[in-house]
Amino acid sequence: MNMLGMFCIRACSGLVGCRTATRVRSLHSLPGITVAQIDEEVAKLLQLKAQLGGDDGKHQFVLKTAKGTRDYNPKQMAIREKVFNTIIGCFKRHGAETIDTPVFELKETLTGKYGEDSKLIYDLKDQGGELLSLRYDLTVPFARYLAMNKITNIKRYHIAKVYRRDNPAMTRGRYREFYQCDFDIAGQYDAMIPDAECLKIVHEILSELDLGDFRIKVNDRRILDGMFAVCGVPDDKFRTICSTVDKLDKLPWEEVKKEMVNEKGLSEEAADQIGEYVSMQGGMDLAERLLQDQKMSQSKQACAGLSDIKLLFSYLQLFQVTDKVVFDLSLARGLDYYTGIIYEAVLTQAGVAPVTTDAQNGAPSEESVSVGSVAGGGRYDGLVGMFDPKGRKVPCVGVSIGIERVFSIMEQKAEASAEKVRTTEVQVMVASAQKNLLEEKLKLITELWNAGIKAEVMYKKNPKLLSQLQHCEESGIPLVAILGEQELKDGVVKLRVVATREEVDISRADLIGEIRRRTSEA
Repeated sequence: MNMLGMFCIRACSGLVGCRTATRVRSLHSLPGITVAQIDEEVAKLLQLKAQLGGDDGKHQFVLKTAKGTRDYNPKQMAIREKVFNTIIGCFKRHGAETIDTPVFELKETLTGKYGEDSKLIYDLKDQGGELLSLRYDLTVPFARYLAMNKITNIKRYHIAKVYRRDNPAMTRGRYREFYQCDFDIAGQYDAMIPDAECLKIVHEILSELDLGDFRIKVNDRRILDGMFAVCGVPDDKFRTICSTVDKLDKLPWEEVKKEMVNEKGLSEEAADQIGEYVSMQGGMDLAERLLQDQKMSQSKQACAGLSDIKLLFSYLQLFQVTDKVVFDLSLARGLDYYTGIIYEAVLTQAGVAPVTTDAQNGAPSEESVSVGSVAGGGRYDGLVGMFDPKGRKVPCVGVSIGIERVFSIMEQKAEASAEKVRTTEVQVMVASAQKNLLEEKLKLITELWNAGIKAEVMYKKNPKLLSQLQHCEESGIPLVAILGEQELKDGVVKLRVVATREEVDISRADLIGEIRRRTSEA
C-alpha cells in the first residue's frame, strides 16, 4: 500500500473514533432514546472503524454480539425471569407438562414445513456427517418428537431458543436468536374445546403481564382456502397467495394486491374479490352471515370452518374472553402446516381508538391501531403424520407467545418507571459492627443457608458497617443481621429493617423464624 493510502486509512480511523464519541453523546441527549438503540448505533460505528483499521493500519477485532443477537444484563434478566414465571404459571395452571428437544434438527425434518419462510432457516456447515439446521420454531420439533415416540395424547409446554435468518429490528423486539414459549394440546378431542382453551391462555397471560390493551384475531385455514377457491384462485396458488395475504398486517391492501397480480400472477378480478372478504371483521354474527353468503356457501371447506368459528365463539363466551376476540378474515399466518383454526394476538396503542364491545356478538366493534403481534398459533392436524412412517395423524392445536416483544415492552416500562428492579432475591445481609468477627458471621450465614434463607455476606475480613448497609440499600436487600461483641455475649442478633432503619434484638434461636415472618409479609 502506498504512503497516501496508509495516511487516508489512519485519518479515517481517527475521524471515525472522534465521530463515534460525538455520535454517542448526541444520542444520549435525545429524548426517548433507548439503551438498545444506542448500542446498535455504537456497534455500527465500531464495525466501520474496524474495517478501516486502527492507528497502525491493521484490521482490529471488534467486541460485539453477532447481528440479530444481544446480551442481557442482570436487570433485564430479572424482568425476563418474572415474565417466564408468569407464563409458566399459566401453562401449569392449565395442566401442561414440559419437554425439551435439540437446538438443531436434521435438515430434512425442517424442509418444506414453513412455506416461503423456509429461506430463513439457518443451515449448519456440513461436517462430513448429517446435514443439520438450527430449529426455526418449536412446533415442527414437537411434531417430530410425537411421531418418533408414538405419542398420541399430550398437553405440553416448551420454552427454548429458536433461530431465523431474518432482517432483525432489535428495537422492536425482532432478533435472529430468540425465545419462544409454546403451549400445545395433542390428541383426538371434540371440536373447538382445546382450541378455545388456547385462546383463554393467551387472554390470561396478556392480562396478567399488563402490557396494555390487546386484541386476539381468529380465522380458519379452511375459510381462507374456501374463499380463495370461490374467488377463482387456482389450487396450486393457494399457499403462495396465503403468504401474501399474511402481509396485510404490515402493508396496505394496494401493495398486497400488486404482489398478488404482478408477482404471483393472479387475475385482477380474483384479487378484488379477495379484497372484499379480507376487509371483513366481526364475531359470531359474521360467521352466520358468511354461511349465508352466495359464494362462500358453495365451499364445503369454508362452511366447515365457519361452523367451527361459531362453536368456538360459544365456548369463548363461557370462558369470558370474547371482549378481546375478533373474527378477522385478513388473518392468514403464512406457515404451511396450519389446517384449521388460526389466531394472533396484537397489542393496540394506548390512547388510540379504545376497543368497544358489541354485547350481542362479543367482538370488538371499533378499529384499533396495532403495535405488533405478541402471540400466534393454530391447529395443525397433519404435521405429525408427515413424520410417521405409516402417516398416522395426531390432531394438534397450540399457541406461541412472542416473548421477545413482550420483553422489549416490559423493559421500556421499567426504564420509564422510577421503581427499582431487584436483580437478586437476597433476604438478609449478615453484617458486623466491629472487627475480627468474620468467623462468627460465617457461622451465622451457614445457619441461614442451611435453613433455606437467601443470605449474603461481604467478602472482606473487616468491612465498615456503613459500606455493608449501603450495599443493602443499593441491592434492595430488606434486612440486615448485625453481629457485634455485645450481641454475641447476649446470644442475640440485631435485626435491622433497611427501609425504615428500625432495629430490634432477636434471640439467635428465633432469628430464622423472624426473618421468614418479615420477608413473607413484604
